[in-house]
Amino acid sequence: MSAATPSPSPGIGALLLRAWALTALIDGLFSSLLSVFAYHSSVERLFQGVASTLLGPSALSGGARTALIGVLMHFGVALGWSTVFLLLVLASGALRRILGAPGGALKVALVYGPFVWLVMSLVVIPLLLWRPPNITVRWWIQLVGHAPFVGLPIAASIRRGLAPPRA
Repeated sequence: MSAATPSPSPGIGALLLRAWALTALIDGLFSSLLSVFAYHSSVERLFQGVASTLLGPSALSGGARTALIGVLMHFGVALGWSTVFLLLVLASGALRRILGAPGGALKVALVYGPFVWLVMSLVVIPLLLWRPPNITVRWWIQLVGHAPFVGLPIAASIRRGLAPPRA
């Protein structure tokens, strides 16, 4: 590692925990508010929809139980993508340099957040549901929204845990 490359600080577990919790909460709040105010639905229906990717269409009428399963799945996905990002940062000096630069978290978030949505909506969810993605206005809103509400919390949390460059 070069002298100017920021390196991860010792608390990797705490760093991951912070990125995961912040991302799950911010994205969950974004999705919930979008469901209620833009789509005139409910938070329960949102998370039942998440659960339906594993449990099938019956999850949509499963009440609070399937909504809770959806919330747990949401937190699991946030942990997965936070972990992937942390591993990328640990493996890549170039990514650490970009992330550590002024405005680096935002630059990385503008790529990583939409990347998460593309993988989830074009690969993971279609494989679970056995149907092609439905690309609508809502899909595009999610694509754009993943930069500030998924990518930025992950990138900013991990960036904050990077040790400053050594002189």
